[in-house]
Amino acid sequence: MKKLLRIGLPLVVLGSGFAGFAVLHATKPAPEANEEPPRPVSVFVEPVRRADTRLDVVTFGEVRARTDAELVAQVAGRVVSISPEFTEGGKFAAGEPLLVIEDVDHRLALEQARADVADAELAVQQALAAADVARRQLGGNPSPTPLALHEPQINQARARRDSARARLEQAELNLRRTRISLPFAGRVHTIRANVGQYVSPGTPLGRAFATDMVEVRLPLTHAQLASLGLPIGYVTAPGSGRPVRFEAAVGGEVSTWRGELLRIDAAVDPSTRLVYGLAQVADPYGSGVSASGMPLALGLYVEAAIEGRQVAGAQVIPRDALRAGNQTFVVTPEGLLQVRQVTVSHADSQQAVIADGLAAGEQVVISSLRNPIDGMRVHPIRRGEATAAAAPDRPAG
Repeated sequence: MKKLLRIGLPLVVLGSGFAGFAVLHATKPAPEANEEPPRPVSVFVEPVRRADTRLDVVTFGEVRARTDAELVAQVAGRVVSISPEFTEGGKFAAGEPLLVIEDVDHRLALEQARADVADAELAVQQALAAADVARRQLGGNPSPTPLALHEPQINQARARRDSARARLEQAELNLRRTRISLPFAGRVHTIRANVGQYVSPGTPLGRAFATDMVEVRLPLTHAQLASLGLPIGYVTAPGSGRPVRFEAAVGGEVSTWRGELLRIDAAVDPSTRLVYGLAQVADPYGSGVSASGMPLALGLYVEAAIEGRQVAGAQVIPRDALRAGNQTFVVTPEGLLQVRQVTVSHADSQQAVIADGLAAGEQVVISSLRNPIDGMRVHPIRRGEATAAAAPDRPAG
């Protein structure tokens, strides 16, 4: 009997517990239904506007010298002096001697050439006199030979005189070449020679570049070429090119320079499928420096903004409204989101010009939107409205 009680009592307790749980579960009140619709996502919007706009093109390039020359010795000798400006970054004028080669040997060669010319002149006069004597002696001969008249001797003397004169000019030229200069004003880039060094013809002495003009070669896509409205092979004269604004961070601050686009290559680069334009900046170390006095130095990598063509009544949206794959998010008057594919004719860092896919006045989303779904409900907010709502009330004056 006791054994039955030990087994049956726990079963009775468990059964009572399950029965109570079933009663409580059956009699519990039903949860209240949430009738509130999903809250719409707030987004910043801007209207598509029509405006006359300029399709500026932004690209990048490296500054290089238009005129770059290597100093090379043309005569042999020892370098006896150099200009104080013959150092990296040194400034020189056109025709200013940068190096001087010892000229003693060349002066002696010049004196010898002058003596040779004098001897040759004397030989010509002697040949002419001998010919005159022979002509008188052959006065009765009706057909004297050229040799009898000393004509070959005269020609030979004159040829030797011409050769002596050429050697004199060469000696004068070699003497001038002992003073090494360049036909333009510029700056020294590198030096490879110094006082006391012996040089021979062809020895590199240094490198320099002209400072009257620098160039920037700019890569252009076909879309950018269309924004400029210029053909391949475009060439214009200095002073009438498209304005270009160059910008670069130098010395801890952003500097800007002004130049112009003067030409576009006549062929497409087969390796990149790009077309290259050539812009120039005049006097980059003088009047062409930036407002802070920074020159447009060689080797500087710059951003170039080229003035493009004007478009009347273009459909313009903020650049933030253009999404990957040329998509935009449009908010309908009912507050629903539409994912719209558009055709972009031009885009820069500030705005995008839309050729097709949008209508003027439509609201486009300019804020970031996570997991956008076509047809989702959104709450559009104009940026100006949000700023006004966030501003504190000012007391009346």
